[in-house]
Amino acid sequence: MLNQTPIWKYVLVVFMLALCSLYALPNLYGEDHAVQISSGRDTTVTQALAANVESQLNKANIAIKAVEFENDRILIRVPDSDTQLLARETLEKSLGDDYFVAMNLAPDTPDWLDDLGGTPMKLGLDLRGGVHFMMEVDMNSAIDTAVGGVVDEFRDRLREEKIRYRSVRKVGDAVEVVFRDEDVLESAQFFLRNSYQDMTIDERDSLTLRASFTEARLTQIRDYAVKQNITIIRNRVNQLGVAEPLVQKQGQDRIVVQLPGIQDTAKAKEILNATATLNFRLVDGEGDIRDAVNGRVPAGSELLYERNGQPVLLKKQIMLEGSHIIDATNSMDENGFPQVNINLDSKGGSKISKFSRDNIGKPMATVFIEFKATDERDANGKLIFEKSEEVINVATIQSQLGSSFRITGIDSASEARDLALLLRAGALIAPIQIVEERTVGPSLGKENIELGMQAIIYGLIAVLIFMLIYYQAFGIVANIALVTNLVMIVGIMSMITGATLTLPGMAGIVLTVGMAVDANVLIFERIREELRDGRSPQQAIHFGYDNAFSTILDANITTFIVGMILFAVGTGPIKGFSITLMIGILTSMFTAIIVTRVLVNLFWGGKKITKLAI
Repeated sequence: MLNQTPIWKYVLVVFMLALCSLYALPNLYGEDHAVQISSGRDTTVTQALAANVESQLNKANIAIKAVEFENDRILIRVPDSDTQLLARETLEKSLGDDYFVAMNLAPDTPDWLDDLGGTPMKLGLDLRGGVHFMMEVDMNSAIDTAVGGVVDEFRDRLREEKIRYRSVRKVGDAVEVVFRDEDVLESAQFFLRNSYQDMTIDERDSLTLRASFTEARLTQIRDYAVKQNITIIRNRVNQLGVAEPLVQKQGQDRIVVQLPGIQDTAKAKEILNATATLNFRLVDGEGDIRDAVNGRVPAGSELLYERNGQPVLLKKQIMLEGSHIIDATNSMDENGFPQVNINLDSKGGSKISKFSRDNIGKPMATVFIEFKATDERDANGKLIFEKSEEVINVATIQSQLGSSFRITGIDSASEARDLALLLRAGALIAPIQIVEERTVGPSLGKENIELGMQAIIYGLIAVLIFMLIYYQAFGIVANIALVTNLVMIVGIMSMITGATLTLPGMAGIVLTVGMAVDANVLIFERIREELRDGRSPQQAIHFGYDNAFSTILDANITTFIVGMILFAVGTGPIKGFSITLMIGILTSMFTAIIVTRVLVNLFWGGKKITKLAI
């Protein structure tokens, strides 16, 4: 018999609708205005602090909905935006600079729904408000760092091969090696060319080799600098408790950082402007520190200072760079003294093992390097960075180190915690500067949401009225499918972890509302054609759906491919639009072909009817 729906299709439709409705439900509960407190460099958020904060707000007669302590942060829910602003100002005055106090929006999802993983859609910066930074990576510093690493490698490899040289030094973006005679130069040139195929190694004169990176290798260094800095910035933001950050590459040397819900740009810049790196070097125990202070620094050494002003004479050769650290935790040793436990990647473990094996019993210094932007600019108009170096720890190498080792001799537990946080957050490969900064206020975000919702609702109502008038009873079926389609889009957007709804994304939903009925229009017009050709109502329904399927599939596949291209090559708003467009295409295919067919078969399938209201 024609137009009979198998049981599995009923089950599929009911399951999909129930699942999407469940995960769309959190969006009905909205969000609370909240103030978030997270720990600073020398402090820890505790349950006692939460009780103290609640007491202070009560004394200031500030209305509180709830105070929550979890994941080492305090979240204070308040009734409205005015109370939120007042609470933040009160807490900033009482807590000072010891803690980070930021405004946020917290989902008001019931506990039972939250336990099932139900969360509202993540809103982008243009809808939620927050801060936006465009950051530029200093590629010159990235290349300088890479060249400096090659200088150390050349020295080590030539010594291992017993190739004697006079000097290895960095000259601009190249490395120059000076030898004692031409025979040694020839053997060194053969060895280096085979070992460093990503470098161009030429003979500058009869006793000097010049090595420089190939263009492909320079491109790789630049890409790595941006990607590594993105990872490190994301880690820093996550370590300090900023919720739902967006950190992504834009162009060749720029990084976009968006912090939705955060209004305090000063605190956000404090996190992001920590443009620093770490390295480990041996202390020069043979040089005279007094001579060095007076300006007579031994060749191969460098004079630096500790935080208390104590001078330290260090070897220039770097034992280990901070980029090799993959994890760091603070703890107490067997005698109750603070220490930092460090885990390295395989390359870092190999380097530190080799250096420490030859230097057991010698002091090793941890050097903190910070790049600060000056008011001067180079010929290309980019800010010039000033390099600042400081010794933050000196510890004696007790034994040969490996991929895991510990730093001891730290003054306090808080200093150990701060050092572990800095190591864990990572060291920037190259300095960065903020070239663009803007703040989107929560009131503007709220206005964008209201306007976007109006566009969706007005568009939906117009389409519903048209379908109802033009296709009568079948228009009711199409309207049910259209509302189901919207529920599915919201549910799927809420389920996808990385999906964020932006203002262009809302435009994509409005477009989907119009496109979703295209398939039904094609199907219903084919049914009308079949009826005009003299087929019975049951035959018209059957052939109408079957004949329209290929046209619907072709049209939606081509649009979906365009959406994929937009997502692949686009940034920010374009990605937001393409995500909702692609999800809308998939859900509209499901509702137009399967849901409407199930409903049509349920109402008219298998029945003796002589006329269709279409």
